[in-house]
Amino acid sequence: MLMALVAALLPGAERKLILHADDLGFTHAANLASFEMLEKGHVSSASVMMPCPWAAEAAAWARKNTDKDLGVHITLTSEWKTLRWGPLAPRDKVPGLLDPDGYLWAGVKDVATRATPREVEIEVRAQIELAKKLGIRFTHLDTHMGTLYARPDYFEVLAKLGQEYGVPILRIKPSEDLRRDAPLPVIEYLLNNEERFRKEGWFRLDSLLPDPTLGTPDPAQRKARYHQALRNLKPGVHMLILHPAVLADETRAATGTAVQRDLDYRIFSDPETVKLIRDLGIQLVGWKDVAGAGK
Repeated sequence: MLMALVAALLPGAERKLILHADDLGFTHAANLASFEMLEKGHVSSASVMMPCPWAAEAAAWARKNTDKDLGVHITLTSEWKTLRWGPLAPRDKVPGLLDPDGYLWAGVKDVATRATPREVEIEVRAQIELAKKLGIRFTHLDTHMGTLYARPDYFEVLAKLGQEYGVPILRIKPSEDLRRDAPLPVIEYLLNNEERFRKEGWFRLDSLLPDPTLGTPDPAQRKARYHQALRNLKPGVHMLILHPAVLADETRAATGTAVQRDLDYRIFSDPETVKLIRDLGIQLVGWKDVAGAGK
C-alpha cells in the first residue's frame, strides 16, 4: 500500500480510472444498480443500450441527471436466449443485422460475417438519434460485446460518427490485452492509423482493463481480484467495465450472470472498496473529464 501511495505522488504518475457501469437499459435491475452507483459516485461513467426494453427509463433518469457521464452503448447483438431485441433502424435497411427470428444476431461473428458497413452505420446512427431524441446528453460512444472492433470498416463507422456528433469513441492503445481480444486486421488498422488519430486529437485510453474476476460468482474471490486489479493500476487513463444489477428474478430469468452482476453492484458500493480507491490515490473520472465532450 505504501509503495502505491508513493508512486501516486510521483510526477507523471497519476492514475485515472473510468469506472464504468455497462448495460443501462438492459433490465430494470441494471438501471436501479447503476443509477444508485452514479448518484453516489461509486462509478464515474455508464452507457445505455438503446434497443433494449428499459432504455426509456434510463433516458428519463438521464434527463434529470444531466451532470452524469453517460454514453451510447452501441448494440448490434442480442445475446440472451429469452430476452431479445431487434434493430432500431427499418428492418429492410439492415437485413444483414437480422437473425432468422428477426432479432439482432446473438454473436459478434454472426454480425461480422453478414452485416455491411453501410448497414452498421444506419443502425448506429439510429441508436444515437434515439438517444438524442430522448434527451440523453451523451459523452461518448462505446460498443456492446466489442462488435465495432470486429472489423476495421466497422471501427471506421464508429470513428466517423464520433467525429460527426462531436464525442470521443472507445479507442484503446493496441496493448497485449487488446491483441488477445481483437482480430489481427483491427490491430493492424489501429497501429497504422495511430499517428493520424494523434494528429487529429482523438482521445485514447491507455488500457481497457481485462475482466480480472474470470467470471467467478464467489464473492470473496471476485472482490479480491477486483481489489488486486486496482492495486496493480499503472499511471495513465484506464477503463474498468462493470455490469452491475441488483439481484432480481428479472435478471435470473434473462441471464446466467445475475449473481455476478449483483456482486459488481455490491463490491463497488462497499465502503472498503471506496476507501481502497481513495487510499491508492486513484482518480475516478468520466469521459467529460478526460476528453471534454458531451452532446
